[in-house]
Amino acid sequence: MQKFIPKRLSGVDLFLRLFQIAAVALILIAIFNTASEARYTASQWATLLFAGLAQGSIYALIALGYTLVYGILLMINFAHGEVYMAGAFSTVFLAAYFARTGFLNEQPWLAILIMILFAAAISTIVAVLLERIAYRPLRNAPRLIPLITAIGASFALQYTFRGLYGAEFRAYPEVAILRGNMNLFGFQVPVVQPFVFITALLLMGALYWYVERTKAGKAMRAVSEDKDVAKLMGVDIDKVIVTTFMLGGALAGAAGVFNGLFRPQGVFFLMGFFPGIKAFTAAVLGGIGNIPGAMIGGLLLGVIEALGPNLILEGLGIPSANQLKDAIAFIVLVMILIFRPQGIFGERLAEKKA
Repeated sequence: MQKFIPKRLSGVDLFLRLFQIAAVALILIAIFNTASEARYTASQWATLLFAGLAQGSIYALIALGYTLVYGILLMINFAHGEVYMAGAFSTVFLAAYFARTGFLNEQPWLAILIMILFAAAISTIVAVLLERIAYRPLRNAPRLIPLITAIGASFALQYTFRGLYGAEFRAYPEVAILRGNMNLFGFQVPVVQPFVFITALLLMGALYWYVERTKAGKAMRAVSEDKDVAKLMGVDIDKVIVTTFMLGGALAGAAGVFNGLFRPQGVFFLMGFFPGIKAFTAAVLGGIGNIPGAMIGGLLLGVIEALGPNLILEGLGIPSANQLKDAIAFIVLVMILIFRPQGIFGERLAEKKA
C-alpha cells in the first residue's frame, strides 16, 4: 500500500513546485498579452526567428566543446569561451588583410574557408595547450580543483591575448557576397543568416558522424563509458582526451568566424565570456555530455534569446526588454536547474559518476 500513498512534500519541494507553476503561468500570460496586442508582424517574427537560429548555431558549436570534454573527463572547461575568443580574435587580422588586398571580395568562398581553417587551427592549438598544461596534471585531483583551474586559465588567456593584440575593439570586414537579403519561405532574410546556420549544421553533422561512425569516435564513446575498461581494451586514453580538446577547439574557432560574419563588431579580448556562458547554458539545456543535446540546446537558446524579449518580457510590461537579451540565458539556466536539471536529452547520472 505504501507505493500508492503520495509522499509528503518537503518545504523546499513545495516551494519549487509553486515556483514552477507561477513561472509557467507568467510565461503563458506574457505570450497571450503579446499575441493579443499584435505588436509585431509575421515578417518581423520571421526575422527574429532566423536571427535566433543563426545565433543559436554559433552557441551550439561552442556548446559541443563543453559537452565533449564533460562526456570524457566529467569536468566543465570554463576556459572554453577563451578558446573561442582566441580563434575569432586572431582571425580578424587575417580577414582585414584579405579585405585590404581585395581577396575577400574577389574569392569570397575561398577566403572564408581559409579564415575558418585558420581560426580552427588557432583555437585547436590553444585548447591542446590548455589540456596539456592546466588539466592533465590534475586529472586525478578532486573535481573542484580542475574547475578552479579552468577559471584561472580563462583569466590567463584573456590577458595573454590582451597583451598580444591590445585592448581595443576590432571588427570583421563585410563580405560583399553575404550582404543584402534573400527570399526564404516568403520572407526577406539577410543572406548571412542562412549561410551561418547551414554551414554550422554541416559542421555539427560532420562531428556527429565522426563520433558515431569512425574508429576514433568509438574510442571516445568507450572512454566516456568507462576509462578503466577502455584502457584494458587497448584504447589510448591520453590520445582520446587530446582529440576531444582538438575537436572542441576547432568547432569553437569556426564559431568565432561565423560570429564575425554574422555580427562583425565587438571583437576583443573579453568577447568569449558571454558566448561561453551561453554555450554552457545550451549544453545544460540539451543535456551536458550529450552531443545531439548540445546541438538542439544551442539552437533553442538562440531562438529563445531572439524571441524572448519581444514575446515574453514585453508581454509582462518590462521596459527596454531588448536590452535584457543577455539576461535571458541566465534565466533559462535557472529554469533548467529547477524544471529539469539533467537537460532535455540528458539522463540522471549514476551515483558513481555524480
